[in-house]
Amino acid sequence: MNSRAFRRSAVAVAAFSASALVLAGCAGSSGDAPSADPNEEITLTIATFNNFGYTDELLQEYMDENPNVKIVHNKAAESADARANYFQKLGKEGLADIEAVEIDWFAEAMQYSDLLAEVPDSAKGRWLDWKEAGATDGDGRLVGFGTDIGPQSICYRSDLFAAAGLPTDRADVAALFEGDWNHFLDIADQYKAATGKPMIDSANSVLQGIVNQMEFTYDEPDGTVIATTNPEIEDAYNLVVERAIPNSAYSGQWSDDWNASMTNGEFAAMLCPGWMLGVISGNAPDVTGWDVADVFPNGGGNWGGSYLTVPANGANVDAALALSDWLTAPEQQIKAFAEAGTFPSQLEAYENPELTDFINPYFNDAPTGEIGASRAEAVTVAPYKSADYFKYHDALQNAVNRVFDGLEDQQTSWDTWVAEVEAF
Repeated sequence: MNSRAFRRSAVAVAAFSASALVLAGCAGSSGDAPSADPNEEITLTIATFNNFGYTDELLQEYMDENPNVKIVHNKAAESADARANYFQKLGKEGLADIEAVEIDWFAEAMQYSDLLAEVPDSAKGRWLDWKEAGATDGDGRLVGFGTDIGPQSICYRSDLFAAAGLPTDRADVAALFEGDWNHFLDIADQYKAATGKPMIDSANSVLQGIVNQMEFTYDEPDGTVIATTNPEIEDAYNLVVERAIPNSAYSGQWSDDWNASMTNGEFAAMLCPGWMLGVISGNAPDVTGWDVADVFPNGGGNWGGSYLTVPANGANVDAALALSDWLTAPEQQIKAFAEAGTFPSQLEAYENPELTDFINPYFNDAPTGEIGASRAEAVTVAPYKSADYFKYHDALQNAVNRVFDGLEDQQTSWDTWVAEVEAF
């Protein structure tokens, strides 16, 4: 696809602008290219979560090219675990040389941009405009290497759809789901009526999908908190509780049972940012029914995407900057996409046939490169995310959890969330 067209589309979905961030001062690298000693023996640690597509084979490529470097890759089970560790240790001791940060809490990290090393000048200008802007602080320092973005599609089990009397061809499934969130949940009702089982994996994934289509969610760039008075948020919560919970196998994601359920058929469809493809294939390697449809409720949405950051007080800052640069270069982003479905954020990648022509054998030979590009172009808005976004959103997800688990009814759980927000 044309990179200029993609850039124009991507600019329209800026998750947050650099001018909106409340940031600390300048420190760390000057922005020049790293000058690590090529002969010094170095062990570099990198900390990620979920599945970034950084296989042992990919990291070995770098070690083969740089024989003095040994890479140790530590992977947290989920983003929340990585976040807790990151903010406990940032500016102190104990972080990896390279730390991955997820977009939902990246604005929090940007409050401490003075504790992060600057991306070298030679690497700047390669990302989508909004991806790079989101990691640029008020002093113009770029402090994050963009990894992936998360344009969303729908993943589904064609065998389970067939058993429910629903279409199975991906083009027909895309036509089936074309419409708004109520229509999506109407199909979920049909599936449950036919099978007695929920169609959707997680109620909170539906909440995430809806929220990611709002421009302003819990607060505004001037600091005004709108969380409990935003009618879009209340409508999203009510829709999820009333219609998604009855059609969902789980309240949230990432539990051991949720991982196992991708194999055992507890549900038949998932809202799928590109990186979720690797999660599915990794958890259900022997299942042959999974496929991908080029569609998403209410148009398009971006869920997730991350950055690699280098703590400025690390022992191997220059070497860590060099490895981060290599890992996020277009060639490696395409390799990570082929492994885990993590859709690239580097402009050059969008003109590479290795991406645009990519076919994923696991997902019934779905053209996931083409689908990912189509879904990225469908995104028209993404929420403003302040440093407080994570705590508001996490608390609202917990409100959904309480209803799902029968601990509180719909109104009581909303009132609990309102009280929590007012106490923050």
